[in-house]
Amino acid sequence: MPKITIAVPHQLGQQVAAERLQSFLARLKEKHQDQVSNLEEEWSENSLKFGFKTFGFQFQGTGNVSDSEAKIDVDLPFAAMIFKGKIESEMRETLTRVLKS
Repeated sequence: MPKITIAVPHQLGQQVAAERLQSFLARLKEKHQDQVSNLEEEWSENSLKFGFKTFGFQFQGTGNVSDSEAKIDVDLPFAAMIFKGKIESEMRETLTRVLKS
């Protein structure tokens, strides 16, 4: 399965960056509850495992937050490959915005 990897540097420190991502995911669940289903997230310290279904596509991924970088890896379904560029740019822009100091 194809993968998208996004790494965004930040100056927030590990704990603050992880808190911002957790808060963002909570808002995302609420805002897009009619478009996103089966949303699962499991945090273990500063590592994240997640999955969700949207527009008929099932996505799975992991994330890791360090003192200076947040990294997200998403397994992209083959049927969603035509949207890879759009998905990747939206994810990068969103992650950058969430971690902006």
